[in-house]
Amino acid sequence: MEEVETKSGFLPNIFKMLSYRPVEFRAFFAYYNALMNKETGNLSKADRELIIVATSANNHCPYCVIAHSALHRIYSKNPVLADQVVVNSQLADLDDRQHAMLDFALAVSNAANISDDHLKKLEVHGFDRDDAWDIATITAFFAMSNRLAHLNDLCPNEEFYTLGRLPREKDKSEG
Repeated sequence: MEEVETKSGFLPNIFKMLSYRPVEFRAFFAYYNALMNKETGNLSKADRELIIVATSANNHCPYCVIAHSALHRIYSKNPVLADQVVVNSQLADLDDRQHAMLDFALAVSNAANISDDHLKKLEVHGFDRDDAWDIATITAFFAMSNRLAHLNDLCPNEEFYTLGRLPREKDKSEG
């Protein structure tokens, strides 16, 4: 937690909430890292964050929407796309690939019966079965996270609102 606080300048409230159960905290972040920091597949870090934003908006989770919109802004260098997805992903300035990715994520989030048609729509845009698995596991993991945030009435840290929108203030020790 100290590393995250030092790197970001604040400690996200999710860390405080999950520290209630240290064993589960470690398992949560081990799985988070396995899903979000992998170097294989056709999903960028920005793609992964956009999946979380869409899933969390679908699940009405303010904490995850605000926090992961901030991360999407940072990774994508796009200050508005996550906001558009939150309001209406069908009207957002997404390319066809992103639409296919989020349509699949939302089908998983809504517990739709996933069919070969879902997978074929992904394949048209260069996603393979492993990518479908990644989209589905990110969606499912954050559906769980959304519910834990609801259970605990988790509020976004104020810092998330400006991340990726305003230049980051330099630490006084950086000169």
